[in-house]
Amino acid sequence: MTDPNLLVGMEMSDDAAVYRLTPDIALVQTVDFITPLVDDPYQFGQIAAANSISDIYAMGGQPLLALNVVAFPTDALPLAVLSEILRGGADKAREAGVRIVGGHSIDDREPKYGLAVTGLVHPDRILRNSTARPGDRLLLTKPLGMGIVSTAIKRDVAGVDLIARAVAVMTTLNKAAAQAASEVGVHACTDITGFGLLGHMREMTVASGVGARVSFHRVPVLDGVVELAAQGVVPGGSKRNLAYAEEFVTFDPALDLPQRLVLADAQTSGGLLLAVPGAQADGLLRALHGNGVTAAADIGEVVTGTSGRIHVVS
Repeated sequence: MTDPNLLVGMEMSDDAAVYRLTPDIALVQTVDFITPLVDDPYQFGQIAAANSISDIYAMGGQPLLALNVVAFPTDALPLAVLSEILRGGADKAREAGVRIVGGHSIDDREPKYGLAVTGLVHPDRILRNSTARPGDRLLLTKPLGMGIVSTAIKRDVAGVDLIARAVAVMTTLNKAAAQAASEVGVHACTDITGFGLLGHMREMTVASGVGARVSFHRVPVLDGVVELAAQGVVPGGSKRNLAYAEEFVTFDPALDLPQRLVLADAQTSGGLLLAVPGAQADGLLRALHGNGVTAAADIGEVVTGTSGRIHVVS
């Protein structure tokens, strides 16, 4: 693309596209939809909406409008189920200040739901994944483990408490985290979704021309997730993520396979990964915790070296 008003396109694998409309206003656009992760259709709608809207927050934008994207098996499930999915999505969009103004649906054998979201951002305040700098601290705002928990739910081996904690994480908007990042000021941002922490960190470090060093024991992880991974309760996508990550990650030999799988676990409605100047990291952590983002943690740092190379220590 050569349009000078296209400020963020596909070249850096960023979270959303950004198009300048005026010197002070740019449009942010994204689309995402997912298959059910939980049994409750209302919760599924909430998770899918939070997951879709997150890309706008990851760009530093304010979400404004959304369109429903729906696939539903009308001959296999009652329409009351679809109604609950849409109600969950609408309630979560309302919480984000987003108006759902239409959408599109098709008849499909597997339910799918998400949103095409439009937001606004000042062209000078865009958060990109390509502007991390050596010396930045890396902060993660939500715990990992959503893919593993979703697989545990499908296999009926997830406890009620673990399911409740995972649903609470996935239905939480990244709005408060994005507000704290905007107030303190960060160099770079991306949200953690299907490629897992390592995959999205790879995108950030390649786009920025830097490396990263991460400490596993500083990474927030839902209690019980490592144990489930040790039992083989891991989605295929997370296993593929780890196989890919082994090409660019140097793991501490002390880290076992379940721990490595958690770092590669495919997330839905995951947290923000923020690269913040070292001198401002403590201030950002305080702002995040003050905004209710209690799981936020400093997990590592941006370093010079081979672009995209990540070192994980215990």
